[in-house]
Amino acid sequence: MLRQCARWVLTRTRAGRGYRRYGSCSPSASGDAGEARAYFTTPIFYVNAAPHIGHLYSALLADALCRHRRLRVPGSASTRFSTGTDEHGLKIQQAAATAGLAPIELCDRVSAQFLQLFREADISSTDFIRTTEARHRVAVQHFWGVLEARGLLYKGIYEGWYCASDECFLPEAKVTRQVGPSGDPCPVSLESGHPVSWTKEENYIFKLSQFREPLQRWLGNNPQAITPEPFHQAVLQWLEEELPDLSVSRRSSHLHWGIPVPGDDSQTIYVWLDALVNYLTVVGYPDADFKSWWPATSHIIGKDILKFHAIYWPALLLGAGLRPPHRIYVHSHWTVSGQKMSKSLGNVVDPRTCLDRYTVDGFRYFLLRQGVPNWDCDYYDEKVVKLLDSELADALGGLLNRCTAYRINPSGTYPSFCAACFPSEPELTGPSVRVQAEDYALVTAVATLPKLVAGYYNDFQIYKALEAVSSCVRQTNGFVQRHAPWKLNWESPEDAPWLGTVLHVALECLRVFGTLLQPVTPNLADKLLSRLGVSTTERGLGELYFLPRFYGHPCPFEGRKLGPDTGLLFPRLDQSRTRLVKAHRT
Repeated sequence: MLRQCARWVLTRTRAGRGYRRYGSCSPSASGDAGEARAYFTTPIFYVNAAPHIGHLYSALLADALCRHRRLRVPGSASTRFSTGTDEHGLKIQQAAATAGLAPIELCDRVSAQFLQLFREADISSTDFIRTTEARHRVAVQHFWGVLEARGLLYKGIYEGWYCASDECFLPEAKVTRQVGPSGDPCPVSLESGHPVSWTKEENYIFKLSQFREPLQRWLGNNPQAITPEPFHQAVLQWLEEELPDLSVSRRSSHLHWGIPVPGDDSQTIYVWLDALVNYLTVVGYPDADFKSWWPATSHIIGKDILKFHAIYWPALLLGAGLRPPHRIYVHSHWTVSGQKMSKSLGNVVDPRTCLDRYTVDGFRYFLLRQGVPNWDCDYYDEKVVKLLDSELADALGGLLNRCTAYRINPSGTYPSFCAACFPSEPELTGPSVRVQAEDYALVTAVATLPKLVAGYYNDFQIYKALEAVSSCVRQTNGFVQRHAPWKLNWESPEDAPWLGTVLHVALECLRVFGTLLQPVTPNLADKLLSRLGVSTTERGLGELYFLPRFYGHPCPFEGRKLGPDTGLLFPRLDQSRTRLVKAHRT
């Protein structure tokens, strides 16, 4: 069992005093399922084109899940996170030929673009794998040998529709006709719309049809194996249909850019089998130590590759005597101003331009705040500016500025909390009591926020976690606005205790927000927590005691000097409104 990271503090309940756990990271709340290790993966991205915001979104989802886990379970050795590039296949072979390059030259060029993007976006991966690496070739050929030794591969004539763009075979039911450039009807994939061609060749074939019932049992016994639920149901529906055997190789004369079938150079291993094994390569397969990481694995994937990850991959793993991954988190796609991103429309959004324009943390926040895994999300510039100015610059940054400004907090410290002004018993009255009912609601909301956020992360609803944080930020601003500390006087014996208490509560709320925002906006959160004087060893969820003085416990921050003022937490992007506000004030 994972050690409990929860901290217990007294809180008021309707039935009297009881214990509530804040910042809990118990397995039930965190999704660790009792695993001592956790391994997060993105898909490996195809290098036939430069990265776009959909690729970055996949990486950010995985990064946020991984960072949140690290906050719950300290120690980098217990968490791994891999991403990388998929560099074999017919598409790469054709794209390289079109560009007049050797396939490896194209792979080197585009893989470097993904690596650079992820570095700039602060993706905290522990491994960047390329399928052209020697270690991966060893893993793939060993995996193939295991399937062969277990009698799951046979050679036969495979005939059907093949989609080069999607690198997959399609049954007749998944093919439709669309009018092509010449005006004649052309066969295309029903799901992707990409052209298909009729193919007949001798290949190695995997006995996929044997795994329909084992896959149904796996999903039936693990209702959270695929999240969100609609995608889980989609896979179950697929398994109600015929599950034909799967071609897992191509003729080398047709596809030479790939890993050869062991002992048969006339065949190249199917690109999807090759690519999927990367998840094992990263953790050391076929060496025995890989079993300490497998299957404590969470795959983060786009909905377009669900069948490969939820049917083919688990079946291949079962065939090789391995268990399917612990979780498969599925997300939808991004559109641009209501249209699908495509090179032909010229509306593909360059993520590096967005990181420059909106800042790294700003664009991370936007994608994770607005991205809803269940359905496609829309991008346009005005939406980004409006969200970031409202929630990061005005609400969060404004709150920090208010509570640390010299005019309100001239000592530059974490002021003292006065229990007489803000008693833990709402029924208590007295000359010093200034607290209002809404203030108790704020304390309850922020106190329960870490557990609420952990639940949202477990359910792959990071957007809801950020929504909950944003709601509490608004409540805290309301608290400060209600009590207007700028109207209180530190020199007044009546005002000073309450003024200190208002600032103390607001700073405690900010500390919780900064801690919880670390997985999404790591640099902004670091800036916020550093301004509050919170050391790097006090930023884990296990150390997140919220407002201990309210519950009668000492607060390690009380009286502590604030950190240096390094300027605005998040400068406004819409400078026109900033100029209007300044003009109004003058």
